[in-house]
Amino acid sequence: MALPDVEAFERAGLEAWPGIEVKWDGSWVRRAAGGYTKRANSTQCLDPEDGEDADLRLISASSWMVIRRIKPVFRITPLSCPDLNEALDEGGWQTIDDSHMFAMELGSHEPDAEAKLLPVLDPAILAAQQHLQGYSDATLLGLRNLVATLVVPATGVVLYRDGQPVASGLMAISNGIVVTGNVIADQARRRQGLAGAMMRSGLAWAKSEGATVAALAVGADNAGAQALYAGLGYTHQYDYAYRIPAAQP
Repeated sequence: MALPDVEAFERAGLEAWPGIEVKWDGSWVRRAAGGYTKRANSTQCLDPEDGEDADLRLISASSWMVIRRIKPVFRITPLSCPDLNEALDEGGWQTIDDSHMFAMELGSHEPDAEAKLLPVLDPAILAAQQHLQGYSDATLLGLRNLVATLVVPATGVVLYRDGQPVASGLMAISNGIVVTGNVIADQARRRQGLAGAMMRSGLAWAKSEGATVAALAVGADNAGAQALYAGLGYTHQYDYAYRIPAAQP
């Protein structure tokens, strides 16, 4: 089967990792979620042809984010209009967090006997994320508030060993695409296949829920994670990054 195009993946991401507050300006979408993750607290363009008044819309979107007490951030994908990219360049905006979108046709995966699928607001998934990610209580609240807005099928996945959480992730399905985020494994137990076992367990759930495609984002500098996902069958689809204002002298 042919995998979806960039717009399909990006729109799936909007639902699978939602903003708490969302405002559309043509094909530009602004999102705010109290500062938890750049993806949910950024503006992006979904149509390369929608570049009219890009400089003014950049200012408007930036002001919208500042009013909501989040830093101005633009998510730049292959769908970003050239006029927006030019306006960011002229304003000296920095490029950070170069990333890849990986995806694959969803096949069959064997769940781990010690993996648990939990509602995204279940205390056990939140506790596992806090423990493994090293989140403060304030950051955990940001995660909780964000996943509370999910309206698509979603699950938290926690892999246990000896009764302790050793890997965790979040999965949500939009239009047949299961998007995975917040993948984390116990750093003290590296090279034990824990993240892979957790992923396979979640992907088995997604297939049972009718998903046909799997997608996720991975840092361009994270060779270990890229190898993990490639081993599961994911392949590179496209690149994206974030733009932030230039540092003040």
